Amino acid sequence: MNDNKSSGTGLNRAKPYQLALFPMNNGATNVYYVLILTYIATFGNTVLGITTVFASFMVTGMRIFDAITDPIIGALMDKTNGRFGKFRPFMVIGSVIMALAVIALYIFTPFIPAEMMWLRYAMFILLYAVWVIGYTFQTSVTRAAQAVLTNDPSQRPLFTIFNTIGSLAGMGVMQFIGPILARDSIFGDYNRSWFAAITPIGICISVLLTILAIIGIWEKDQPKYFGIGGKQEKVKVSEYIEIIKSNKPLQRLMVAGGACKLALSIATNITVLIMLYSCMMGNYDGLYMPMMVLGYVFAVPFFGLTVRTSQKKGQKASLMRYVAVAFVCYIGVLVLLLLWNPETAMHMQILEGGKLSLNLYTVAFILCFGIGYGAYYATADMPIPMVADCADYETYRSGKFIPGIMGTLFSLVDKLVSSLSATVVGVAVTMIGLDALPTKTTPYTPGMNMVVIILFCVVPMCAWALTLWSMTGYELDGERVREIQEINGKRKEAVAAGMTIEEAMEKYPSRPAKGK
Repeated sequence: MNDNKSSGTGLNRAKPYQLALFPMNNGATNVYYVLILTYIATFGNTVLGITTVFASFMVTGMRIFDAITDPIIGALMDKTNGRFGKFRPFMVIGSVIMALAVIALYIFTPFIPAEMMWLRYAMFILLYAVWVIGYTFQTSVTRAAQAVLTNDPSQRPLFTIFNTIGSLAGMGVMQFIGPILARDSIFGDYNRSWFAAITPIGICISVLLTILAIIGIWEKDQPKYFGIGGKQEKVKVSEYIEIIKSNKPLQRLMVAGGACKLALSIATNITVLIMLYSCMMGNYDGLYMPMMVLGYVFAVPFFGLTVRTSQKKGQKASLMRYVAVAFVCYIGVLVLLLLWNPETAMHMQILEGGKLSLNLYTVAFILCFGIGYGAYYATADMPIPMVADCADYETYRSGKFIPGIMGTLFSLVDKLVSSLSATVVGVAVTMIGLDALPTKTTPYTPGMNMVVIILFCVVPMCAWALTLWSMTGYELDGERVREIQEINGKRKEAVAAGMTIEEAMEKYPSRPAKGK
């Protein structure tokens, strides 16, 4: 587990603390995934008075803007190697920009008089755009720096475990605190006071996790870990299409990663969960938190299983196996939601009169949802370390070390696809006749059950089917990744001995995958 290089194997191993701390960067940005992407439409609609459709489409539009900025920042990152390294400056700058933008948006924008609605709209768009730039700066590092942290196939899968710890410290804490602060006895139903209170809490958590991540990547953020020759690549934005076209594994991973993110972003959307647990089941406070906790509990064994499978058979095999488990379990969730009937026992109940009260429907729902959620939550971030395999493949294929571009190209598609979530939810809500996004006080509306079935079950299942299809042709299985690392390692030793990169690649040429 120590940081060393095995001659001829091309392995760059990370120390335990590095493996544990660097994934906190994803936890730091996931704080804002909840703070912004989960609640921004609600804030715009309920606090600023912006229309539901506009707020929802703005979320999608800004995610598209976010995706467009990714490759630009990725190219900038690949050219960067200053006094503070390649990655750390982007983490610090991104964290500062996001904090300032969110403070201005959630705390100061509501002071704009309602009579100046045009200014509210303008500041909503402007501050959201500024936040997006900061978000892109920091999230780009999560994927790009994987290539320098470690290239050991037995270590890379561990990212998913430590990333989960970071996500629980970031996203999980925010998801836990948010509904508590929204209780009537505290700040109320996601109102102005709630946003003013949750903002500093989220920023403090994100800054702390960012500091831990910087410590984790500090030693690895230096040229000796940068590809074969340790040089800065000069790749033009116009060359991106050719990189995508030539890197077949990246193409496949883009589809799988985008599908996984779409499933997660829609199924965990706060509006969808309010419609399920409050409008349909009638007890948001008594169901949301217990079901969220149960989901995490079920996920724990799956994280161990995914890592073990990844280490033995490769990350491709692990992703396919457990996405398939999620798909099968959600067939059960789908059936249960189709059978839902509040007039009978076909509805969920966990607590009644302050005492535990489970009916058969609830037990079946907990098992199907818990196992399915545990399986797909454990695989949701698995494509992140797989991006590093694609970056290593690009070095193997072309000799170029461009982790920033590789990570942000993947992120571009990821964000374009996941950007659909807010729009899909917003449009679905308006189609059943609601003028505003549902809150805990919103009564059940006819047709809401079908919206929940489609968004909570059908869309994620379609996304998982797409993931399984894309991974079928993904060539970077465990054996292939080890072969690539060995050849890249030999080339690096040859360059260190005085060869040019071109000479090293000619001496140790790329080999096509078996069966290709």
